[in-house]
Amino acid sequence: MVKVLIAEDSNVDAKYIESILSNKEYNLVFAKDGEEAENLLKQEKFDLVILDVVMPKKNGFQICREIKKNDETKDIPVILVTSKSEDADKFWGKMQGADEYIIKPFEPIDLLVAIKKCLKK
Repeated sequence: MVKVLIAEDSNVDAKYIESILSNKEYNLVFAKDGEEAENLLKQEKFDLVILDVVMPKKNGFQICREIKKNDETKDIPVILVTSKSEDADKFWGKMQGADEYIIKPFEPIDLLVAIKKCLKK
């Protein structure tokens, strides 16, 4: 079973992601903000991380950068899921080490394809 950390401060968006992945073979762990996500990453091992960008305490760009700088977590694929849709935002996300960048609102297939790509690497 694939263990996935989902950091999302919006209950609606978190439930949407959960509904997409609930029938699949995923063990989902949720964080309400960047700080909680950071603490969970220190305590548990994850196969994939899905981060909202705009969150309280620490944003998704910051968490992504920390994941990719840390020798213990750098190989965990990171998908940024955000309403930040400018080319500069996408570029910045990739510069932080994001493996995939999905713009809200998105279709379930967009997330499933991104996850499949990430888990094949």
